[in-house]
Amino acid sequence: QVQLVESGGGLVQTGGSLRVSCVASGRTFSAYSMAWFRRAPGKEREFVAAVSGSGARTYLADSVKGRFTISRDNAKNTVFPQMNILKPDDTAVYYCVSGVGPTWSGSIRSWGQGTQVTVSS
Repeated sequence: QVQLVESGGGLVQTGGSLRVSCVASGRTFSAYSMAWFRRAPGKEREFVAAVSGSGARTYLADSVKGRFTISRDNAKNTVFPQMNILKPDDTAVYYCVSGVGPTWSGSIRSWGQGTQVTVSS
């Protein structure tokens, strides 16, 4: 099973930016779509962003459109969500996930351990 390790979380002020990353184990990274979910205190887990295996297609939740982007470097087995214009409502634990195929379908085969992002007002 693929292992996913997130890094780059931390504390940032409202309006600031943060780039987190996720490194995946294995040799077939480009064969799988990747995505990020988040869980805020007292709230349900929600989808944030996804990218296809090739990196050609991206998907963003309405709540982050215009502020977040997602990209991947298949040579380094890494996926990067770039978070801009952060708001206190973005405070959450962010989880990296691996999809089951090259096109993001919502089905998940593996979860990372999560990284905390805190946006101060």
